[in-house]
Amino acid sequence: MLSFFSAVAQAVEFLGDLDLLINNAGMFESAPLEALSPEQWDDAYAVNARGPFLVAQAALQHLRASGHGRIINIGSLGGMKPWITHGHYCASKAALHMLSQTMAKAWAPEVSVNCVAPGMIRLPDEPERLAGKTPMGRDGSPEDVVAAVMFFAAAPEFITGQVMAVDGGLSLI
Repeated sequence: MLSFFSAVAQAVEFLGDLDLLINNAGMFESAPLEALSPEQWDDAYAVNARGPFLVAQAALQHLRASGHGRIINIGSLGGMKPWITHGHYCASKAALHMLSQTMAKAWAPEVSVNCVAPGMIRLPDEPERLAGKTPMGRDGSPEDVVAAVMFFAAAPEFITGQVMAVDGGLSLI
């Protein structure tokens, strides 16, 4: 099995450098809180919080060496709002949000760390789900999330430790 350090080393060998890491792995499932198994809980944390931590830790020396490293973690509106049938998901994404802020504080000034927290994102062939509940009157698109990631990728290095909701204002309700 390829370790996170080996995977990062291979990426650096292929690219020649590493100045940006986007942690985009995620695990989402529905289950009533009272019916969650320890395995479901652990799986959510393994993918949504532990994985991003280990990959970032493996990439840190390369990001620091670049002189302007950036980490962008993909969180979720679920890390800001409790969803009763997604307790393990919400808790693990909230952990990722806090981890992002902790890394931002610990690894500054060489590395800036931010987090994009999408809300309801609809693929083009899917029906609208929460459009009527968002102040913007629509579900988000993958392009909305990409734009937020690109913002953090190109933003001033002074912007760090931020969790940006990309949710059309749904978190305001």
